Amino acid sequence: MTWDHLIYFAVAAAFCWIAGSVTSFSNRKKAFYWTVFLYAAGIVIYGSFIAAFWISLKRPPLVTMGETRLWYSLFLTLAGLITYMRWKYKWILSLTSIMALVFILINIFRPEIHNRVLMPALQSIWFIPHVTVYMFSYALLACTFLLALAGLIRPSLNVLPAIDKLCRAGLSFFTVGMLLGALWAKQAWGDYWSWDPKETWAAITWLLYVFYFHLKSIRPKANKYLYISLIVAFLALQICWYGLQYLPSARGSMHNYALNIKR
Repeated sequence: MTWDHLIYFAVAAAFCWIAGSVTSFSNRKKAFYWTVFLYAAGIVIYGSFIAAFWISLKRPPLVTMGETRLWYSLFLTLAGLITYMRWKYKWILSLTSIMALVFILINIFRPEIHNRVLMPALQSIWFIPHVTVYMFSYALLACTFLLALAGLIRPSLNVLPAIDKLCRAGLSFFTVGMLLGALWAKQAWGDYWSWDPKETWAAITWLLYVFYFHLKSIRPKANKYLYISLIVAFLALQICWYGLQYLPSARGSMHNYALNIKR
């Protein structure tokens, strides 16, 4: 399995996700089950490519930015499906599908070199859980961002209960990811925390999501400000994930994807 095969799996998965998004708006009794089946089928198809790609690379596809986009697209659709099944928001699958397909298209039209050998620091037991837990947290928090946008545009929507649960789960996974990263850093570089640019933005992002819960505790009915706080936190998350590589201060970062791998 090579990167060139991505487009075939992506097209098949996209068909299932789009079909599931369409059936989610149907009022027929069996529409819910068809939606879940179709959307889950797309997730399985897309996940199959990642699994096969992992086997062909002989290493986890978690190193380059393009590889993390693979996982983000997978987990984003999974988070969308969980949200739909739990709260029955008919429009959430359309939004998560669009966002996932954007990242897939970036990977298709701007492929990176992926046949690279892991540097010694990445050959750690903490590598896989650290990155996958982070990616799943990013996906859950992306759903809170989409819900916040929907609530900001249409104040009549009752999305805060879902946002609270998803944000708690997303922040919990994000926290676990930070702790796993600290253990990995201690093993690889001798310190749990070094205020590397990536670590700094991770801390900023974590604090912004904590601020959402603080704001909710003191102003529980200030929905507009709660939504805005989540949108700001999500923007910080984008800098933490991929925006960081464009900042001058991150050129020497140990988390720079271009530096942490070799051909």
